Amino acid sequence: MEESAPGHVPRRVRILQNPRSGTGTSSGNLQDRFARHWPSQDIDISWDISRDIEDGRRKVDQAVRDGIDTILIAGGDGMVNSIGAQLVHTPVALGVLPTGSGNGFARHFGIPLDLAKAIAVLARGRHQRIDVGTVDGRPFFVTCSLAWDAAIAQRFESFPFRGVAPYFLAAAAELITYEDQPIHAVLDTHRCVEFPNPILFTIANLSQYGGGAQIAPQARADDGWMELVAALRQDLPALLVNIGRLFNGTFDQLPQVMTRRFQRLDLHRAQATPIQIDGELVGAGRDIEVRVLPRALKVLVPADDR
Repeated sequence: MEESAPGHVPRRVRILQNPRSGTGTSSGNLQDRFARHWPSQDIDISWDISRDIEDGRRKVDQAVRDGIDTILIAGGDGMVNSIGAQLVHTPVALGVLPTGSGNGFARHFGIPLDLAKAIAVLARGRHQRIDVGTVDGRPFFVTCSLAWDAAIAQRFESFPFRGVAPYFLAAAAELITYEDQPIHAVLDTHRCVEFPNPILFTIANLSQYGGGAQIAPQARADDGWMELVAALRQDLPALLVNIGRLFNGTFDQLPQVMTRRFQRLDLHRAQATPIQIDGELVGAGRDIEVRVLPRALKVLVPADDR
């Protein structure tokens, strides 16, 4: 059970919306739902638009300077990453109204995907500090992937629409051309593990890939550990036969799936290829450092989350 921070009702809230997120809603529609589902007594609510990543970061920095208590974003995991990165080690809490295509962050904490319900639940929510992962110093909050699971993100970015169905289409298409490469891993400076041809290599801070797929069901947000979930290419047929277990929380129990907990992970790859961080594709070198920042981000979550 993840530890809970004392209950807290935000007093100065700023809503930052990404109108281009996967299942985005209009500003007027969102404001109307707030008026109906978020009690306004003694709470200062202000609004802003994130036009792109840099614009969103500038507006978050301004919100911190303005003394905002909680920033609520209407967006997906990519926006969680870009905005949350600005709030690490600050007293400002991050809340998420899920309008993305995967919504792994929201699903982990039990935030409803229906916006009206999400607003009502977070209005009664509590603050909790959670761990942050870093990849070569870049923060992530949900997952980071380095193998076929990362290549899928590259294919998915080229799709003109979002959702779970196109994600699986991207996975199938990428599988045809994906070329695996060996990864040498050192966990916590003393455990060396060789992965000669990994098809799956995901580092999880939270349990979800998104879309209901639980890649690391045992992951906890505030325990000071990351979860490594990996499998080799020769085990792919067994993984595909059991793909439904991603959605019932038993995927990590498959004998073909290796899981390890760590606080520090040093990786060496034969080739420098892009990696997936919170649903976004980013460049990375042959050598990669993964670290944990314990309880470095304050978040607003449902009062009755698990």
